[in-house]
Amino acid sequence: MYLTDYHTHTVLSPDSETPLSAMADAAAAAGLDELCVTDHCDLLELYGAPVDHYDWPPALEQHQQTAPRYAGKLTIRLGLEFGMPHLNPALSRTILDQPELDFVLGSVHNLCPERGGTDFYYVDYPDEAACYAALDDYFSSMAKLAVTDFYDVLSHIIYPLRYMDHPISLDRYGDQLDAIFQSAAERGRGIEINTWRGRTLKEWLPVLRRFQAKGGEIVTIGSDAHTPDGVGKGVREACQVLQEAGFRYLATYEKRKPIFHTL
Repeated sequence: MYLTDYHTHTVLSPDSETPLSAMADAAAAAGLDELCVTDHCDLLELYGAPVDHYDWPPALEQHQQTAPRYAGKLTIRLGLEFGMPHLNPALSRTILDQPELDFVLGSVHNLCPERGGTDFYYVDYPDEAACYAALDDYFSSMAKLAVTDFYDVLSHIIYPLRYMDHPISLDRYGDQLDAIFQSAAERGRGIEINTWRGRTLKEWLPVLRRFQAKGGEIVTIGSDAHTPDGVGKGVREACQVLQEAGFRYLATYEKRKPIFHTL
């Protein structure tokens, strides 16, 4: 089985202090074949302030200094977790015009600007009504992202549920999810199983089956690790979930092109 972790963060993300070398050491120790670093580039800051650039040189330098040291034992790809790129198409095209870039996760981390743009981590969820109001906003933004070319794979579809302590069902969002997945599939894009460092696995089964029903074929697996102890967590189990959902292949990327590995 080809083992990959395609959602990881390093010191170049605001919520990590770990250099890529330490993440790579952890990936090699975990028996992974491939690691993709996907540091954050969010076009909204945590409380909604707009962002107008991304600093590529440190990311390129870190990757160029680290990847060759693991040749033969671990493939390290250069990725990006791109948050809310649909908000500024011109800037997004500029940011993604990077020939060394292998992979782009398209993410929604924030409420839309009209609702203040706060990251879902900092939103209050006092009751189910507040949870569903946030999810209404979340899937509305994801639908706008899905019809762009600013991503290869849609990231952590169930992201806001991490922060909600209420029993929330996604049943009411079936039509929105179908439309999102059809848009992604028609563009040759995919979705990820985000294990949240091994904490979300079976939750992905209905999502994967719905994506497949709309013609989706591309799935990556990522731990969302921000520290070495999270690297690779849940990726083996996620491969099993992917098989259970009826998929035969796992995807990796090189220079924005998918590569398929038999499960």
